Amino acid sequence: MIWLKGREMTRAIAKTGRVIALGAMSGTSLDGVDAALVETDGERIFAFGDSGYRPYSEAERAVLRAGLGHWSGPEVEAAGVLTDQVHAELLSGFPAAQIVGFHGQTLAHAPRRQGTLQVGDGAALAEALGRPVIWDFRSDDVALGGEGAPLAPFFHFACAKYIGATRPLCFLNLGGVGNLTYVDPRFERPEDPGALLAFDTGPANAPLNDLLQARLGLPFDKDGAIARKGQVEEGALELFLAEGFFAKMPPKSLDRNDFAEMVELVGELSDADAAATLTAMCAAAVAQGMEHCPAPPEMVLVTGGGRQNPVLMEMLRVSLDCPVKPVEDVGLDGDMLEAQAFAHLAVRVARGMPTSCPGTTGVRACVGGGVVSVPGEG
Repeated sequence: MIWLKGREMTRAIAKTGRVIALGAMSGTSLDGVDAALVETDGERIFAFGDSGYRPYSEAERAVLRAGLGHWSGPEVEAAGVLTDQVHAELLSGFPAAQIVGFHGQTLAHAPRRQGTLQVGDGAALAEALGRPVIWDFRSDDVALGGEGAPLAPFFHFACAKYIGATRPLCFLNLGGVGNLTYVDPRFERPEDPGALLAFDTGPANAPLNDLLQARLGLPFDKDGAIARKGQVEEGALELFLAEGFFAKMPPKSLDRNDFAEMVELVGELSDADAAATLTAMCAAAVAQGMEHCPAPPEMVLVTGGGRQNPVLMEMLRVSLDCPVKPVEDVGLDGDMLEAQAFAHLAVRVARGMPTSCPGTTGVRACVGGGVVSVPGEG
């Protein structure tokens, strides 16, 4: 492999066919950093490569949690320093990568007010890794009137082509927040009108994780064991579904803490009943969101940590009118799909392709967000 310096490196990538790209994702569930290689030209996926995971320690998770909801200040600075350190540690173990997509850590997201904040210094990471880093994917979309989220839909479109889908289907990501992508693979490009519709469905794992952390010192409900012992409080569920967010037409997005009052709704319940109710809220939010799909999907493919909760998956299967499957059933990796998405998006940014469109974020026109940082030009 020949390594070039400065802007020549990025231009060389932009002119070649296949690129080995490395993507990284640290989600709002605050469990750790995922990293994954993808061989792509920014349109098609040719192969998936090695992947890795670096969990946060409880002390590191506390640093990140302290920064949530803040736009500046010492908590944000500390979260940024930690984000850079952990990513550099993990991503340095992928020497085959020609380019890196670095999402950073979202601390706050209010696109119609302050904007969106992902901490992490892509320029410093480019110097540490010695290769181009694409980062700050969301800001340009927000500046043009978009929600800045979700950003994985263009990759979901490529995944639908990769698995040979011929009819509309949905990708459902259940991380800290839930988001849904409706994909019609009969279109040629993701930016074609009608090819994609994407939006956040509502809170997913974040409220349940926060409740269990506060009450029991547990990071999540492993295998849904706590929720399975409980009963859903229907009154709390009805109050939750009465929130105006669910009546709003997509595209739409959420901050991790937008539904923090969910924990208050179950505050008087037992641990098991509270877990069951919060799990049901996640499933009910998805069912509400499915009503926005332009046509019935052939299936819903679930990615993110939520797919590993059998209670949540059972609730989804009961409430949705189509098969609900983990993405592994079609040969994809639900633990790494978001990291892979930012590898794919990095190549699109380097080649001047759009990464979001009106149907995915509500942006006024197709936009290719992202800042390119090259070693030696920081």
